[in-house]
Amino acid sequence: MVIDGVPHRMRLTLGALAELEAELGVDTLVALVERFEQNAFSSRDVLALLEAGLRGGQSEVEKGHLARAVIEGGPLVAARKAAELLARAFIIPEQT
Repeated sequence: MVIDGVPHRMRLTLGALAELEAELGVDTLVALVERFEQNAFSSRDVLALLEAGLRGGQSEVEKGHLARAVIEGGPLVAARKAAELLARAFIIPEQT
């Protein structure tokens, strides 16, 4: 994801997922997934997911900066990246 012209890696860790539950007031992550599947998510959901993903990707973006940052592609891309990030957190890697 490109923020203020700088590419960043994102990844959700188990700790970040636990923080998301508390921050967004969801009882389970399934409830958050359902919000995205039903297009019933808020901009706060998107920001929280992206911030958690940036922390998990070891980005140096400070909390709160994302709300005023320029995200390449705008809000639609930000929402899509948040949804992808959440979906990838629940994909079981193929075993070799």
